[in-house]
Amino acid sequence: MFYHREGPTGPLASARRQEANRRDHRALVLRGHGQGILVYRHGRAVGWCQFGRRDDLPRVERGRKYRSLASGLGRPPNWRITCFFVDRPFRRSGVARFALRAALKAIRRHGGGIVEAYPATHGRAVATWFGTVGMFEREGFRIVRSFGQSNVLVRRAIR
Repeated sequence: MFYHREGPTGPLASARRQEANRRDHRALVLRGHGQGILVYRHGRAVGWCQFGRRDDLPRVERGRKYRSLASGLGRPPNWRITCFFVDRPFRRSGVARFALRAALKAIRRHGGGIVEAYPATHGRAVATWFGTVGMFEREGFRIVRSFGQSNVLVRRAIR
């Protein structure tokens, strides 16, 4: 829910915030605004990729770093890919790349457009949440700009 919200809602680990996230994400999904890809292996959920339309993930644009870049980016993106998670025993086995490909197919089915993401440039930058630059480049994304000290902004057009 982090990127769906306008701003912070309390400590990450608080029970109140976790319950609000579950409730609010369910409401988003029921309204058709909580897109994501779940990856299963042998009936067990092992990975996740969050994506959505630009307006459904407003927190990116509210960020100081993004606002400083936005004026030189040209057209705003239609879609954003904001978050990955892969269960530890399944990392480095292609789960995130599979989820990325599935997200791109879903975006194509929904009309495509400019897709933007923010992969990590080194391992200590929590690549498990943002994906890696190489994974995005293998799927046709190009680096547009540096995004802070540990991420880059990448884009790809989906037709």
